[in-house]
Amino acid sequence: MSNQSNRKARCAAAVLAALVALAPVAARAETSKARAAGSDFGIGVVTVLANLGYMPVKIVYGVLGGVTGGFAYVLTGANRHVADEIWVPALGGDYVLTTEMMKGRQKVHFSGVRPAASGEEDDGPAAGDVGSGSNF
Repeated sequence: MSNQSNRKARCAAAVLAALVALAPVAARAETSKARAAGSDFGIGVVTVLANLGYMPVKIVYGVLGGVTGGFAYVLTGANRHVADEIWVPALGGDYVLTTEMMKGRQKVHFSGVRPAASGEEDDGPAAGDVGSGSNF
């Protein structure tokens, strides 16, 4: 039986050695997960706070643009093209900021992007794009 006890002791020692060797790796993984969770929580909080200011401003901009476009439509004798030049930028765009926007992975479009007419080249971002490639 001493042979079997000896084998069990060696097996236990090998398992213990493996656990000791892997403990720092597991600790680093837990620390990394905790940092990522904290970072995600922080970005989420910043996104909510940014939306508290951004959303009301965007909604007011959209409503005023809708009303102004309506006046333009009536005052130009039902010229839809003139009204669309106001409605598309005012009513389009992003109404809610996302965490991807806050991280800089997506662009924020405060104003809607006017579609390019066929035959015209796209000469860069629309007038309402936030920055030229920069994000909030």
